[in-house]
Amino acid sequence: MDMGDVLQLQYIVAALVYSAVGVAVFFVSFLLLDLLTPKVSVWRELVEKQNLAFGVFLAGAALGIAI
Repeated sequence: MDMGDVLQLQYIVAALVYSAVGVAVFFVSFLLLDLLTPKVSVWRELVEKQNLAFGVFLAGAALGIAI
């Protein structure tokens, strides 16, 4: 098995498409999270108020979505 068999264009394109779909799903999930919490401004909580608990919540949500 040489590298020409492993690195075929169709496999590279498939990996890029699969990665793009994953990033899109991740982004849409965060948009849904933002829409489902209308009373909370993500930017204000993280940057202006420096709310550590909210940051931990978002990190957990990100890990849950990614898995």
